[in-house]
Amino acid sequence: MAIVSLRGISVSFGGPPVLEGISLGIDAGERVCLVGRNGEGKSSLLKVIDGDLLPDGGQILKGSGIRTARLSQGVPAKLDGTVFEVVSSGLGEVVELLSRHRRITAGLESGGGEALLGQLERVHHDLDAGGGWRAHQRVETVLSRLRLDADAAFSDLSGGLMRRVLLARALVSDPDLLLLDEPTNHLDFDAITWLEEFLASSRQALLFVTHDRMLIRRLSTRILDLDRGRLTSWPGDYDTYLRRKGEALHAEASESARADRRQAQEEVWIRQGIKARRTRNEGRVRALEKMRRERAERRERIGTARMELQDSEASGKLVVEARDLSFRYGPEKVIDGCSITIRRGDKVGLIGPNASGKTTLLRLLLGDLQPLQGTVRRGANLRIAYFDQHRAQIDDAISVGENVTGGGDFLTVNGRRRHVVGYLQDFLFSPDRVRSPARVLSGGERNRLLLARLFSRHANVLVLDEPTNDLDMETLDLLEELLFEFTGTVLLVSHDRAFLNNVVTSTLAFEGGGTVREYVGGYDDWLRQRPPAEPGAGRKKPGKKPRRRNRDDRPRTLSFKEKRELEGLPEEIEALEREQGELYTAMADPAFYQDAGKEVVRTTGRLAELERLIAERLSRWEELETIREGST
Repeated sequence: MAIVSLRGISVSFGGPPVLEGISLGIDAGERVCLVGRNGEGKSSLLKVIDGDLLPDGGQILKGSGIRTARLSQGVPAKLDGTVFEVVSSGLGEVVELLSRHRRITAGLESGGGEALLGQLERVHHDLDAGGGWRAHQRVETVLSRLRLDADAAFSDLSGGLMRRVLLARALVSDPDLLLLDEPTNHLDFDAITWLEEFLASSRQALLFVTHDRMLIRRLSTRILDLDRGRLTSWPGDYDTYLRRKGEALHAEASESARADRRQAQEEVWIRQGIKARRTRNEGRVRALEKMRRERAERRERIGTARMELQDSEASGKLVVEARDLSFRYGPEKVIDGCSITIRRGDKVGLIGPNASGKTTLLRLLLGDLQPLQGTVRRGANLRIAYFDQHRAQIDDAISVGENVTGGGDFLTVNGRRRHVVGYLQDFLFSPDRVRSPARVLSGGERNRLLLARLFSRHANVLVLDEPTNDLDMETLDLLEELLFEFTGTVLLVSHDRAFLNNVVTSTLAFEGGGTVREYVGGYDDWLRQRPPAEPGAGRKKPGKKPRRRNRDDRPRTLSFKEKRELEGLPEEIEALEREQGELYTAMADPAFYQDAGKEVVRTTGRLAELERLIAERLSRWEELETIREGST
């Protein structure tokens, strides 16, 4: 039974409708993922459901007493108090009791008198009566797992920590429907894993927006797709949705092309000479007028981003070699005795908890910081392009276009002179947006602008510090493909587990106490190879054991590299079989054996090799197809 229903919801902000006749029902206990490109209206739909945005038309129906809680992408203004107070503000009437309990306890710890003991007793009684202790336990648990300092002033936190506090507030409120907009942004792996388990074991309904494909695969029971104002529902898992959505878009493109051809033919017919006009069929004229109206009303899908990396002269074989690096911030040991060698073509991921030292290590390797101990040797002919996670390279005071060109209207990309408007259209910026000041850009647009700046530079070393935040799925897929094909070196800091799996060839893991270890492969490979935890490490207090899911019980899905391999195998097998057929045809000609014997030996050797290669490729194709079918 639906706890929230939307009927015919429409929202417009002056242009084409963001939401056009949306109808939706969410049942109790459902975990629904809302997907769509940046700017399609996903956040607006969450606001409508939460009641923060009034629609232009339609109805919102909620069951009696149904409560919602929402994590937005932005941070509300004028939110003050300690972290504990902000988080517990999601608990309704219990908030004041919990705040009073915390103040009285702090007073007693600092030497308060007996009067405080009496106050504490009364607060204890009220908390017992109102079920406040369970709420208090939820707050303490969430604060601990999200690594939040309960006594810190909210206003003193960074933007990323503020969003983490707001996530905690939404989680502890225990609503009937939880609305989460990019919940994994600014979380490290431990926090993301805990959040997955928390949400998977929760009884409440969930509607969430995320670019974290692993989170979608592990949580969603249904996919909602928002595309050009229209909402469609796709039961089943994410990979099934991707396949069926691709088929639907292909069918739509084919139908649009057929309609355009029919209209073009009719336009030619109606523009024929006077003789044709005298005999034209009025029904056919009306049909053409209908075609024209439908074509005018058709909302074309925004094109896919078309990004390309600048070619650059190759670096030396050695990119950077570090020996026994150590670095501290005050007494805190960030890096202790780190030794690594990075060579041309390596794609290295850096993973670890927030503030563990990943950006510090990058700065040491690039020469922006000097180690307290150890040495760093950099190779020859390094041309480095840097993607800053804080987006400090963007100047908000100038236009989007000027941020790329530095002034002027043209830039040169891979030897071609291009106008900045055309170049930025490849990154899905409209001409008006190119001329707008950068300060008006959304988070996703700022990331795309930073990528546009990055890719306009000649580079053979790419340093990417959290490049995936706020990017839509299609842009993520394209960025993965570019980095996969990039012949230079990549240093990548990311909490996007699927992105790491699909891009990096080795991983540097920050494992506490300044220890940095190197592992072959991406995130999943690190999970398999990392040393087991020390006995008793991280042991929790007795209590209800959280439900865990065995990774081995889930169907394996193809990685990005494996998908590319599977797509290319039929063509590769066909080419091998074609060569095999040509050699057999040549050997069937009696004249073939009249030539020198060396050619006969070479050809028969090549045939044996082809037979082996074809058998290997067919076996690999069957293996990948089995994995693909098993995950759908």
